Amino acid sequence: MRIFGSNATAQVTTPSAAKRASAGGFSVSEEQAASTPAPAAALRTVGGIDALIALQGEDERPAKRRRAFKRGQFALDALDELKISVLAGAVEPSTLMRLRSATANLVDASGDIGLDNVLAEIELRVEVEIAKMAPRKPPTT
Repeated sequence: MRIFGSNATAQVTTPSAAKRASAGGFSVSEEQAASTPAPAAALRTVGGIDALIALQGEDERPAKRRRAFKRGQFALDALDELKISVLAGAVEPSTLMRLRSATANLVDASGDIGLDNVLAEIELRVEVEIAKMAPRKPPTT
């Protein structure tokens, strides 16, 4: 099927400048209308993916510090539980398991040098207590 005729959208025309000026209080002179606008400046990215990664790292630092702080508290609580068990005269195997679990979690760095140093000292103390409580093998001759 063949259609003859013009496109309907092409028939739509804009009113002339004279009609626009008479229709309202605003008018544009011919000189201003003829000038072409300056090309829009391209938006500059602030660093692309590097900036996003840097922002993500900034948000992660306090969260890492909080997690490290909680791991340190967990280890200190396990050491307190061990102290109470020793004073009571009976160290349970669950206490040693909790100490071993605490040392496994203390390995991750928090990004804060002072906190990392304290966590390293806590880890050393936990390792010493585990070594003291672990069953000893008889020496071989």
